[in-house]
Amino acid sequence: MHQVINRTVLALILTYVSMGAACGTTAPASVPGLRRVVGTDLIGAHGATPADQRKINRTVVGICAAKVWTADECGRHGEATQ
Repeated sequence: MHQVINRTVLALILTYVSMGAACGTTAPASVPGLRRVVGTDLIGAHGATPADQRKINRTVVGICAAKVWTADECGRHGEATQ
């Protein structure tokens, strides 16, 4: 009987722990760190001019370097801008 209770308690504990781990969100480590990765080049850029496209590309470089996007996603951006 005690084994059944112990297993049930263990199952409940593991369920709550896994739910907490899967559903949790965390904020960026720091806003200045996020600004260094993403940059501020996109402010005011619309992509309508070559200068705007360079601003977008500089932002994408930071995102790709920080591995926020996958290599495939970064490659697709490069293909789309050529």
